Amino acid sequence: MGNQGGKARAPATGRKPLVTGWKLDRGERGQLLERFIPRYADVVADHVTLSLGDASLPWDTHGEIVGEADDLEGVQALIVSIAGRTARPDGSTYHITWSLDRARGRRPVESNRVIAQLGWSPLDRPVPLTLLPARF
Repeated sequence: MGNQGGKARAPATGRKPLVTGWKLDRGERGQLLERFIPRYADVVADHVTLSLGDASLPWDTHGEIVGEADDLEGVQALIVSIAGRTARPDGSTYHITWSLDRARGRRPVESNRVIAQLGWSPLDRPVPLTLLPARF
């Protein structure tokens, strides 16, 4: 699957910002949830962000899960390598917010801060990941 081309339109004022990145393959997601057991009650395990706002769809369709971050207070994320890099163009880290504790007020956007402040632990072996370019 290649680049779908074009630019995304900015959402109407007052709406959630448009995200460009990759959705997880639904069939593969189930297998990954068995392999990486969510630590918190609210499972996200949905996508990898490339950028916010108006952006072209990415070309890459394969990545690897290479690590994990967990602040032990309600945010768990899996670190993703795409084209051999874990660093996003904005300087943050490619990741999948895996699970949260929303009862503690935790939100998916907090994964970025957890990874930046606490770092992440590498896996013994990378796990292949199918990536589906998308805007959402």
